Parts: sequence; structure tokens; C-alpha cells
Amino acid sequence: MSDLQRPHYRGALVIVTSIFFMWGFLTCLNDILIPHLKAVFALNYTQTMLIQFTFFGAYFVMSLPMGKLLARVGYKSAISLGLSIAAVGAVMFYPAARAPSYPLFLAALFVLASGITLLQVAANPYVSLLGPESSASSRLNLAQAFNSLGTTLAPHIGGGLILGAAVLGADQLASLGEAERLAYQSQQAHSVQLPYLVLAGVLALLALVVAAWKLPQFKERARDTSDSGSAGALEVLRHRHVRLGVIGIFVYVGAEVAIGSFLINYLSLPEIGGMRESDAATYVSYYWGGAMLGRFVGAALMRKIRPGLLLGLFALIAAGLTLTTMLSLGQLALWSVVLIGLFNSIMFPTIFTLGIARLGPLTGKASSLLIMAIVGGAIIPLAQGAIADRVGLHHAFVLPLLCYLFIAYYGLRGSRVITPQPETATRA
Repeated sequence: MSDLQRPHYRGALVIVTSIFFMWGFLTCLNDILIPHLKAVFALNYTQTMLIQFTFFGAYFVMSLPMGKLLARVGYKSAISLGLSIAAVGAVMFYPAARAPSYPLFLAALFVLASGITLLQVAANPYVSLLGPESSASSRLNLAQAFNSLGTTLAPHIGGGLILGAAVLGADQLASLGEAERLAYQSQQAHSVQLPYLVLAGVLALLALVVAAWKLPQFKERARDTSDSGSAGALEVLRHRHVRLGVIGIFVYVGAEVAIGSFLINYLSLPEIGGMRESDAATYVSYYWGGAMLGRFVGAALMRKIRPGLLLGLFALIAAGLTLTTMLSLGQLALWSVVLIGLFNSIMFPTIFTLGIARLGPLTGKASSLLIMAIVGGAIIPLAQGAIADRVGLHHAFVLPLLCYLFIAYYGLRGSRVITPQPETATRA
């Protein structure tokens, strides 16, 4: 009986796939929190983007500690622990909303994201181990498709639960007395309590299922992946396609997250969509749903088109759509920004695989650096928020435009593997 046919491997794959769905759902729910907390606490765009800065900053801060934890406890225990940490972060939304306190919301997000970081570190390689190496890519694509399903459903469900009630504008909020303002903030903040308590319950249940289920531990393999010291990082960064790949992941995640983060506020502008925030949340689902659809289309196209070339073409189209939304108004601006999601689809996995190409024993080290580059989701949305506060949200999309142009360069030229010269050749 092959590994793929073993019942406990099939069961493990089903459980881990559900976890991919959950962290996609939780990550994309930030796109709903952003306009809601912006209105509740009367924040500017820069302050609001601290949500994504805190969330994705946890990837950078916690990835190495979580990698060491994985090496110590093994894949099964690490996944269960990651779910438990995420559940604690979700529970922390209750006191944050009860206060209400924006710093407490950020603290809750950091704990939640720390748990998801451990899941990212453990679950991606775990899926590749649940069967033959020849079908590892297929299994990971399946799991990532369910991750995209989570990002597609989160705006629709979260928008109805969190953005359903109308919120006061900044001028209306400023006109309230201190007691009225605090009462209003408390009432609005409470709308996030029930959704996150339910999510905490689901995460805790999944943690118990993983702990109780007879899943393969792969503890020795987990120890093998923990070698990611600074010397190894410097060694692997001598490869040009790795260096540029790290930048590519940084700018891709930053652009994708920035667009999703600002989408509701952008579509609510009178000159763009002029719609209620709860209605705009539906278009966020379209944005992330396009990424899910594009993965299937991209997988088919890659059978005939070189991955680097397809990445470059998709990035150029995304850049064109971003420029269109900057230079237009109304329905054209609306649909051009939403359609960017379709062309985001293949970027992360393609940049990732191009970045680790032909590295042999250095592959694990390169993978760790590429995962750490997800911190772009913290930096670029914050920078776009600062630009939006100065020049307006409409033209702040120049930053994602520059990101897509770099990705196009990486796909068409920068991803080519160049053998190092003898004096800089990496050690076997």
C-alpha cells in the first residue's frame, strides 16, 4: 500500500486542508476589520494600516522562533499548538471590544497571527510529506485552493456580521460628547465579539481533533528543516534568483494585501462606487475569488507556457489594471481594481518555486527566507496608507503598481538561474 493510500494519511490531508481554509478565512477577515475599526476609532489610513502591520509583522518576528518550536515538537503537535494560539488571539477580541481599545485589538491580532505563523511553518511542508514526493505539488495546490476558498467567503460572511450596521462619519463622531462617543464606540466594537468567539471555538475544536487524531508526527523530518542560521542565509543569498525572489515575495504579498485592505474604503468613495461598506464587502469576495479561479486557469496555462513568462505576463496585466483604476472613475475603476485578484492568483506559488529552483541542499534555507518575506504584507499597506493620507486613496495605488512592475521583471528576467562564479560558489 502506498503512502497516499494509507487511511491515516488521507485523514490527515482532510484535516490539514480544513486548516488551510481557516487561516485563509482569518487572514482575509482583516479586510473587514480595517474599514470597521477605522470608522469606530476615527483613524486615518496610516493608523488603520497598523492592523496589517501588526498581523503580517508577526510572520517576520515569529517565523524563526516557530521554526525552532516545530523542530522540537514535530509537525502534529506544532499544528495543534498553532491552532490553540490562534484561538487565544481570537478570544482576546472580546475584551478588546469590551474596552473598547484599538491597542488591545492590535495585541489580539498579533497573538492570532503568531498562531497562523506556526501553522504556515508547519502545515505547508506537512502536506508535502503526506504521500509520494511526485504528487506533493498537487496536494499543496489542493490545500491552497481551500485557503483561497476561505479568503473568498470571509468578506461575504464578515461583511454581513461586522459591517451590517451603519457607522457615523468622522464629522458626526467628532460632534458627539465624550460619554456619547464612548457609548457609540462600545456599541460598534461589540459587533466583532460574536464572530471571533465563534472562530475561537472552531479553532479550539480543530486543535483538539489534531491532538486526538492518529496523525503522522514526522518529528525527525521536522528537525531536518530547522537549519536556517545566518551563515546559511548569506550562502543562499549569493544566488541572484533567490535574492530577487525574496524581494518578489515581499512586494507581491504587500501589493495583494494593500489592495484588499483598501478595497472597501476605495469602493465606498462617491467617485468610484458610492456604496455602503457592507455592499462593498461583496466585491472583496470577488477580488479574492478571482485569485482562487486564476489558480486553476494558471495551472492549465503552465502546461504550455514557461512559468516565468506567465508570471511576467500576469504581472504586466495586473500593473495595467492598477494604472487603469488610478486614471479612471466609476464602474471602470471599480472593476479594474477587482479584476487584479484574478491575476494575483499564480504569483505567490510561482515566485516561490522560481526562487528555490536548482538549489539542492540549500532549498530549505531559501524557503525560510521566502516565508519571512511575507512581512511585505506589513510594510507596503502601511506605506500606502501614508501615501493615501497625503495624496488621497485613489492615487495611492501607485505603490502596488510599482510592485507589479518589479514582479514582471522578475518573471521575465530576474528569475533566470545564473550559476555562481567559482569564487562565490556555494558549498555543497
